[in-house]
Amino acid sequence: MVDLGQRELQFRRPSPVVVTKAAEAHDRAEQARKVLTKDGLTYLDRFEQPTSRPEVAIERDSRLAFARLLRELNLETPTADSRPPALKYPRR
Repeated sequence: MVDLGQRELQFRRPSPVVVTKAAEAHDRAEQARKVLTKDGLTYLDRFEQPTSRPEVAIERDSRLAFARLLRELNLETPTADSRPPALKYPRR
């Protein structure tokens, strides 16, 4: 436990499996990004129609997995209000 004046933070050791999976998801997203940078987002299929490359889905899915695993690690400092921040524009 760390005392920061009025706030105390409790640290727990993150699961090695979650950390490993987060790193793998990040690496997979970067691999897909490199292919997309080199080859582009689309290719022409057998009917000569532009089609999204499979790496687009791989990158998207890997980024989503990485974000969820980071959330699972709970690296943010706790706040008094656990709700997400309010929108900066009014709702209708």
